Amino acid sequence: MFREVARKAKTDRTYLRRVIDQLDAGDVLLVTRLDRLARSTRDLLNTLAAIADRKAGFRSLGEAWADTTTPHGWLMLTVLGGLVEFERELIRARTGEGRERAKRRGIRFGRKPKLTPQQRSGLLRRLAEGKETRAELARRYNVHPSTISRLAVLEGH
Repeated sequence: MFREVARKAKTDRTYLRRVIDQLDAGDVLLVTRLDRLARSTRDLLNTLAAIADRKAGFRSLGEAWADTTTPHGWLMLTVLGGLVEFERELIRARTGEGRERAKRRGIRFGRKPKLTPQQRSGLLRRLAEGKETRAELARRYNVHPSTISRLAVLEGH
């Protein structure tokens, strides 16, 4: 018998991993409630997959349907897994659609450029004059030298 007292909502649970690693074929991991085993549906499914990989079973005292030792329990958990996958695909699709709408409205993604358009043109002009090295320009504009090199390549200098 093992007992873990987890007080934080974290999925990195070393003790649980050790318990699962000790499971043998035919063993059953019994928990009082599902929320004691996993912090999210994805975490639950990953944990159940790890238990199944050991050819062991799983049962929850608080949720009679969560029992991989019976065909009915496996069916319920498989349906749950399918719903999670479906939800993840819906979120991915909605996120992609929202990103496309934002792009059409002119919203830029990523971090803010280090140099303003005026700074870029001034930097390129100085670079073309050849009076300052890329390292000197990087110090002057407070950017990494690779930023100067990348800009020079993009602009053909």
